[in-house]
Amino acid sequence: MEDKIFLLVKVTMKTTHQVIHDAIAELQKSDVEITSTKNVKVLRTEIIPLHTKTTK
Repeated sequence: MEDKIFLLVKVTMKTTHQVIHDAIAELQKSDVEITSTKNVKVLRTEIIPLHTKTTK
């Protein structure tokens, strides 16, 4: 069976960005890895964009 789920990820971070939205925008460009298990094969993962106001 193939299905889609949404997982919420909590991230605690330190940043040199003065505006938190810039840090969020930067993290959204990074890779996320969720590995398969014996009974579940992960087909695709993606970060769903959070549209924030950035200074850049």
